[in-house]
Amino acid sequence: MSKGQLATGTVEGTGAAINVSCGFTPKHITLINIDGDARLDWNDQYADGTGYKIIAAGTGALVATGGITPYSGSSGSAAKGFTIGTDSDVNASAETINWTAWGED
Repeated sequence: MSKGQLATGTVEGTGAAINVSCGFTPKHITLINIDGDARLDWNDQYADGTGYKIIAAGTGALVATGGITPYSGSSGSAAKGFTIGTDSDVNASAETINWTAWGED
């Protein structure tokens, strides 16, 4: 039986890709840009680097690039997590991104 994992945190946007280590390989990730009022969701049914984005006006769309990519690290490594891509609504320079990651490892 797999053990469920949950991790949360906050990072400052840079506009460039940001690696976030959470100790497990996520199966679902939610990012919320609290300054820019945008949200990006990804789960393991989406392709790497994608996600579903909702912006302030409530408009949603699948993003094909600049989304979220999980990474596994080496076997037994704590360096497991995900990469926040370069989507400009979510990962804007100096804007705060709250993240939540769920998984099973």
